[in-house]
Amino acid sequence: MKPAVGILATLAAGAGALAQEAPYVDPGMKKIAQVAIVCKDIEACSQRWARMLGIQPAPIRTTLPGRRVRMIVHGKPSDAQVKLAFFNTGDATLELLQPLGGPSSWQDYLDQNGEGVQHVAFNVVDLDKTIASLAQQGMPVIHRGRYDTDDGDYVYVDGKSKLGVIIELLHSDHRP
Repeated sequence: MKPAVGILATLAAGAGALAQEAPYVDPGMKKIAQVAIVCKDIEACSQRWARMLGIQPAPIRTTLPGRRVRMIVHGKPSDAQVKLAFFNTGDATLELLQPLGGPSSWQDYLDQNGEGVQHVAFNVVDLDKTIASLAQQGMPVIHRGRYDTDDGDYVYVDGKSKLGVIIELLHSDHRP
């Protein structure tokens, strides 16, 4: 009987270790909220996407300066700004971004890669727990700030080496 008990104890301990190793996965990670493309000329890019989608170009706006929205890039405050346009495509939003200078993950992407898909975004329920889980998986925060409306946070984690793209975490202060 002792050998069977010993085997069961070993299996139970192993199962506990596996359970501890499983990373936290936020329920919001089950559905893509946005796919974002960094571009050099948002007006021209918006026109091209509108033509391809058969819809009107999306309105374009410029964000507040980074320090007004507590923007941190690579651990340092930044005053970067970006022009934004959003196309509602049904299940996910297509976001166009044109960096306007200052340190940002948007400018880094454009400088290193040219125009292209910079991030995939998810609306998360537990921002802090999701950040910690992704960091444990080798995806640290590289850029974060508050929405211009100051009612939520956006956080970019470096998923490039693990997933091929930056991941954006979106978290509203007023979740339904």
